[in-house]
Amino acid sequence: MSHGEFTLKRRSLPVAAALTATAALLLTACGSGDDKASDNDKIAGADQGSPTPTASASGSGAPAEDKPDGVDVSLPKDINLVFDWATPKDKNEAAAMEDAANYIRAIYHGMVKRTADDAAVVTYSTGDGLHYAQVQINDRVKGGWTATGTRRQYDVSTRSTTNGSAVEVAFCVDSSKFYSKEVKTGKVLKTTPNITDFGYFKIIMVKAPTADSLWQASKVYVEEKAAKCQ
Repeated sequence: MSHGEFTLKRRSLPVAAALTATAALLLTACGSGDDKASDNDKIAGADQGSPTPTASASGSGAPAEDKPDGVDVSLPKDINLVFDWATPKDKNEAAAMEDAANYIRAIYHGMVKRTADDAAVVTYSTGDGLHYAQVQINDRVKGGWTATGTRRQYDVSTRSTTNGSAVEVAFCVDSSKFYSKEVKTGKVLKTTPNITDFGYFKIIMVKAPTADSLWQASKVYVEEKAAKCQ
């Protein structure tokens, strides 16, 4: 894993973690639906005690509205973020998972708007999660890139702390059909698909202090070149 590592020809957002994750923080399987954690395991970064693991099966989730929580996360038609996962039965985990998806949408929305201070970004993230999003957006703005194509999120699993104040949302990402595009010229920068197209994400979602229904990304861990997600 590394911070901000990508090629000039093609940049998949987000690609690298802004934080360093150890092997102990990564699940042993890529959201197969069988991922379990012992009662003594803690959700990294949550500091909320022992989690009660709950795995959600992958499936076709319904597309989100353009303005969940009254915040615009709409994207151009050529940016297709697919969240191929099913909703958990647990109400908190379901809400946290949806806002984890909104967090990803918000990063791309900020990138398209060319600002890391986009309202969607500051709504769906806090702390290290906000820092991660801003680094990703600023990197693309400085490079003169936007994005195009399809980025697929799949094999998701969730687990929450015992008091329900934090939820870990873990999933695989396939960016093999997702490319950088030069803002000035509109040129799409394609490369041959390879292992760098696959990543494994763990996002720690916490309840927003000002809104019971809103969850924010507080930490982001990424395993790059995730063969288990191929």
